Amino acid sequence: GRHEVWSWTTATKESLCLMWQKVKVQLMLSMSFLAAVFWYCRRLYSFLAQLLKRWSNYLQRKLLRNLSVLTEVDLLGYSAREWKGETKQAKHMREAYEELFWSCQIKYLRQVRRDNYSVVRAVIFQIFTQGIPFPSWMKERDILKLPEKLLYSQGCNWIQQYSFGPERYTGPNAFGKLRKCMEALKTNWAEISATKDHEERGNMCNTLFSDESKEHKLYEAIKFIMLYEVVEAYEQIKNREETVHNLFSILFARDSSSDPLSFMMNHLNSIGDSICLDQVELFLLGYVLEVKIRVYRLHRFNTEEFQVNYPDEYRREWSEISLLTEDDRYYHIPLFRT
Repeated sequence: GRHEVWSWTTATKESLCLMWQKVKVQLMLSMSFLAAVFWYCRRLYSFLAQLLKRWSNYLQRKLLRNLSVLTEVDLLGYSAREWKGETKQAKHMREAYEELFWSCQIKYLRQVRRDNYSVVRAVIFQIFTQGIPFPSWMKERDILKLPEKLLYSQGCNWIQQYSFGPERYTGPNAFGKLRKCMEALKTNWAEISATKDHEERGNMCNTLFSDESKEHKLYEAIKFIMLYEVVEAYEQIKNREETVHNLFSILFARDSSSDPLSFMMNHLNSIGDSICLDQVELFLLGYVLEVKIRVYRLHRFNTEEFQVNYPDEYRREWSEISLLTEDDRYYHIPLFRT
């Protein structure tokens, strides 16, 4: 009986050992396979992460290269980089930037592309990012009909000589091109101002202002609206219908813009191509868009012209936007932080 029990026990142990050896081999093979899969997945994940990072950096560089209004940078850091050295001008500009930082609570700025649309771009970008709605007069009339009204109702067939910034496009197709510009302005302005989420609105603006063709249409539409307002004011003055804003008296007092045609030919047509807006046009821009444009003129630091409002006469309900310039030619967007 003992022998049978011992034999049975021994056989059981041997069977269990043999089974364990087989299971152990399978477990080791399975663990090795899982370890290999884990290692492979980890390497694949690392590779995909690096690839995604490189692609993301590429897209970001491409976007920043095309974006005409860059992301915000530290104000004093920008000043230190741009105005190195101990020249009188460099010291003066650094002092002006420090005044903005400490007294005006301007901590950051957004650089705007340095071309001849600079100031119009800086103004329109802020109007869009702030979600500022159409001016009151634009709500009362369809701006798409302004080219038609000027050409047919008021007989201004000379608008065929209108030039579209760097394209310098003139001729009988100017009317149709102006219409497309007005459509682009109205559509984008309505869509962006209706977007209540600030971050989403910012993303829409970044997309719009990274497409040169689309943004140029906006600026040409704004230029044409300025021309339209000049024609309206000129007709009112000529017919002695009602008092117009003082800025029009200043504008028409210039030999180079004594009437709407000379204003277009000598000033407006060159904006975006060879010149920027001058002080009078900046007054006009704020007036037609119904915004108070506060400009910090750094080269006028320590004078009464350091801070200037365009126009100087404005309504209380108008929204306010701010610009800073070092030379009255190129403009950047200051950002306030308390």
